[in-house]
Amino acid sequence: MTGRSAPAVLPPSLRAWLGLMASLAALVVVVLGVLYADDSKPSKVDARIGAAVDGVGPPWRDVALATDFLGEPVGAATLVVATVTGCLLLRRPRAAVLIVAGVGMAVGTATLLKSLVGRTIHEGNLSYPSGHTAFVTALALVVALLATGRLGLGRTAGTSLVLAAALVAGAAMGWAQVALGAHYPTDVLGGWCTALAVIPATAWLVDRMADWLVGRMADAGRRERR
Repeated sequence: MTGRSAPAVLPPSLRAWLGLMASLAALVVVVLGVLYADDSKPSKVDARIGAAVDGVGPPWRDVALATDFLGEPVGAATLVVATVTGCLLLRRPRAAVLIVAGVGMAVGTATLLKSLVGRTIHEGNLSYPSGHTAFVTALALVVALLATGRLGLGRTAGTSLVLAAALVAGAAMGWAQVALGAHYPTDVLGGWCTALAVIPATAWLVDRMADWLVGRMADAGRRERR
C-alpha cells in the first residue's frame, strides 16, 4: 500500500461513471428504506416475484443453500481470506485493503440500515437491506476493479466488467435469499445498491490514504538525505 508503484484500486477512467453509479445506488437505498420503513409485509412486486421463486425444490434448493452459505460467517470469512491472499500474491496491497475495508463497510452499512429502517420478515427478523447480497456484490466489485486495473481496460470495457460482475453476484445471491424465503426481493435490491454505493467511495478513500502515506514517506526520505 505504501509503494510508489502500487496501482490505484479505483482506475481513473472509471471514477466519474462509478461515482454517478454510487450516487444513484445510494438514492435507491434511501427511497426503498423510506418506502418500507417499519413494514412487515411484502409489496405487490415482492409478492409476485416471491411467488415465482420462493420454495424451490431439489436440486435448486441445494444450490440456493450453497449460495447462501457464502454469505454466512464461515463462508464469507473463507472468501475474504482467499481473495486477500490472492491480492497479496499478485502484489496488489491496496486491493487487499479494499477487500477488508470495502466489504466491511458494505456489510456494516447494511446492518446499520436494518436497525434504522426496521422492516421485518418471519416474526420480527430485520430484513432490509440484505446483508448477504451486499457482501457478495461488494466482493465481486472489488475483484472486478482489480481485474480492470491489471488488464488495463478502458472506460467502457472496465465499467461493463464491473457492472456485469456486480449483476451476476447480486443476482445469484439475491435469488438464493428469495428462494429460501430469507428476504423480500426489494431487500435484495437494497443490499445490491448498498454495495454499489459503498465500494466506489471506499476505493476512493483507500487510494487517497495510500497516496498520502506515500507522500509522507517521500518527504521523510528527502529530509533524511539532507
